[in-house]
Amino acid sequence: MKAMANFSFDIVSEYDKAEMNNVFDQAQREIVNRYDFKGTPAALEWLDADKTGIKVIGNGDWQIDAILDIFRKKLASREQSQKVLDISKEPVVANLKTTKEVPFVQGLDQDKAKKITKRIREELPKVKTQIQGDAVRVTSGNKDDLQAVMHLLRSQDFDFPLNFTNFR
Repeated sequence: MKAMANFSFDIVSEYDKAEMNNVFDQAQREIVNRYDFKGTPAALEWLDADKTGIKVIGNGDWQIDAILDIFRKKLASREQSQKVLDISKEPVVANLKTTKEVPFVQGLDQDKAKKITKRIREELPKVKTQIQGDAVRVTSGNKDDLQAVMHLLRSQDFDFPLNFTNFR
């Protein structure tokens, strides 16, 4: 009996830090040059030294939304998922300024990992899935099955970004 080759890859939820730097710089340049933002507190800052998110500063909710819109457009132009933005936090108003903290979504928690494995099992029962920390390992004897898993997951509307890594 011939041993079957096993192919695998990992499903993770990460963002490209270099691309985020580019998106941040481009958005910042646009904010500085926007005529309607002149003389306003409109700004974009990193959330922390590790750049795990952004802090949006503006005159009010309308300006916060406008700046987030700029950031989203820059993400799209660099082919980065907008799902990386966790916009669930409420804006804070103080000293005539509105500030909104927007952390970046990273890592698959147990709930997200279970959603993914459940979806794969429903559609492609021959494929094996295994939750490993903040990643899901997908294994199959057939590369086409793995392609089908990627296609399936790309077509789903999860509320978090997905990436595929560690192809073997």
